[in-house]
Amino acid sequence: MSKVDLFSGGTLAGRDVEHRIVMAPMTRARSTQPGDVPNETNALYYAQRATAALIVTEATQISPQGKGYSFTPGIHNDDQVAGWRRVTGAVHKEGGRIFLQLWHVGRMSHPDFHNGELPVAPSAIPFEGQIWKVDPATGVGAMVDCPTPRALTTQEVRQVVQDFRQAARRAIDAGFAGVEIHGANGYLIDQFLRTTSNQRTDEYGGTRENRLRFLKEVVDAVSQEIGAERTGIRLAPFLTARGMDCPDILPTILDAASYLQSRGVAYVHLVEADWDDAPQFTEAFRRELRARFARPIIVAGLYDVERANWVISHGYADFVAFGRKYVANPDLPYRLANGLSLANFDGSTLFGGDARGYSDYPAWTEHEEETPPAMPA
Repeated sequence: MSKVDLFSGGTLAGRDVEHRIVMAPMTRARSTQPGDVPNETNALYYAQRATAALIVTEATQISPQGKGYSFTPGIHNDDQVAGWRRVTGAVHKEGGRIFLQLWHVGRMSHPDFHNGELPVAPSAIPFEGQIWKVDPATGVGAMVDCPTPRALTTQEVRQVVQDFRQAARRAIDAGFAGVEIHGANGYLIDQFLRTTSNQRTDEYGGTRENRLRFLKEVVDAVSQEIGAERTGIRLAPFLTARGMDCPDILPTILDAASYLQSRGVAYVHLVEADWDDAPQFTEAFRRELRARFARPIIVAGLYDVERANWVISHGYADFVAFGRKYVANPDLPYRLANGLSLANFDGSTLFGGDARGYSDYPAWTEHEEETPPAMPA
């Protein structure tokens, strides 16, 4: 074990940082409509959290086809780029650094987002999954079932690769320091990796090498466009929900890690399940992954200070990302470093709405001890 902990300095994506606390991507569904355009409230929200070692934004669709949730932002037109430029400017003014998470949801979508057409996927396989969608008649959002998708053609797959490339370029034009490719949580890249969702017979399906092809092509395209040092990726090895319980996924992720090491990407961001009965990361897998990938690893999933220090001191990760705790505590690094109480996260305000439960969480004050409730760090 090393003596490095959550509050040690480090280097992430070419920048020296004072601590190892990252703001995890969290879908908040508050872009301006119509158009999925980031706005001034989004800028305030991220600027409030600029003391993170790195902010990773909410997932952002690379194209209209990539959309799967109401009110999520895009990065595929000039208005969206201009909106994100306001966000990055606000974060930079506060001394922060921010990456844009690039998203194509694949089959995790609904025809209402695609002019009545089916969502796309590696294969036309039915599955159990829900997305958050606002009813245009009532303005009320709810979780709704996803239909069986249609399979992308080979040429369409290649076009999606180019959509990732173009989105990465637009992100840099919008002032982001880099991008995080969303390859986790049952979205399109993850769908290509798994035998349960990918039953293609072309060069993108079948063997492990073929199932990895789409991920590799996306990483290559983005790295070539903006630089590998500006390219991170998020993966979810132990995900079993959403029809993703693939018996070959761990060896597939390990092979991906070897490739990502060879490409010299900025980091790998691992999603650890954050519900009570979810599969747990094994130490054996952590060791195998570290043997394949020596560059920075970020982990996220129900971490507190003690568990964060354990995973860092063992060398299994270099940074720890916090989601819900960062939502409710915009000055999270200060609170954790000083052992201060944490404000509660209001789950009812997660998706959609206005400033309430979004940009109205206050920073720590000397009187905060008088305003319970709080949760342990």
